[in-house]
Amino acid sequence: MSGVRGAESDAGRPPARVVVVDDQTVVREGIVMLLGLLPGIEVVGAGGDGEQALTLVAELDPDVVLMDLRMPRCDGVEATRRIRAEHPGTQIVVLTTYADDESLFPALKAGARGYLTKDAGGDEIVRAVEDVLSGDAGLSPRIQRRLLERLSQSEPSVAKEPKEPPDGLTAREAEVLALIADGLSNQEIARALQVSTATVKTHINNLFAKTGLKDRAQAVRYAYRHGLAKPPGASLT
Repeated sequence: MSGVRGAESDAGRPPARVVVVDDQTVVREGIVMLLGLLPGIEVVGAGGDGEQALTLVAELDPDVVLMDLRMPRCDGVEATRRIRAEHPGTQIVVLTTYADDESLFPALKAGARGYLTKDAGGDEIVRAVEDVLSGDAGLSPRIQRRLLERLSQSEPSVAKEPKEPPDGLTAREAEVLALIADGLSNQEIARALQVSTATVKTHINNLFAKTGLKDRAQAVRYAYRHGLAKPPGASLT
């Protein structure tokens, strides 16, 4: 799509070039329309899932992507991880309906620098975009409170935190491996994690490459050996 230029910022800086990604057409077009009215922002592209986000970032080299999380084909967390790895100059601000821990922390771990809910006002969006471009975190006060609460809750049990997954596996790849060991198919794993089957296949390909595994039988043994899954009749330590 053609760029939608917002008003120039008060400081006279060039507007931040932004891509909007959301699988709901009405929501996506509404966000684009809102951003077109905000100072210091120029919408240069919009897409409906993570795969389109990757294509748009490669083609347009935007400053910021406003990223929804729960989308088909490639979800927002996986798209964020890949964009940050392949295009580190592009920052990610999550703009989603959800503010729960299951959405928040995986997105931040994947490399998102900002996190807003879709009820955020225009001023909040502009501030988040400016913050991430200046190297700060663009988090709404509500999200900052959740982070502080989570850190406070986890403080007493730091010593009991699980070990890092072996062989450089990410937390999500280890999770997929554990579900394989539990006997789930790719489709069942996708439903359990609320991601697409293609995303599950990407995780499996990545974890097989990192561990040197050849098939699911080896993956099950690997998961048991490294304590990522519980063998029948045994308990995890």
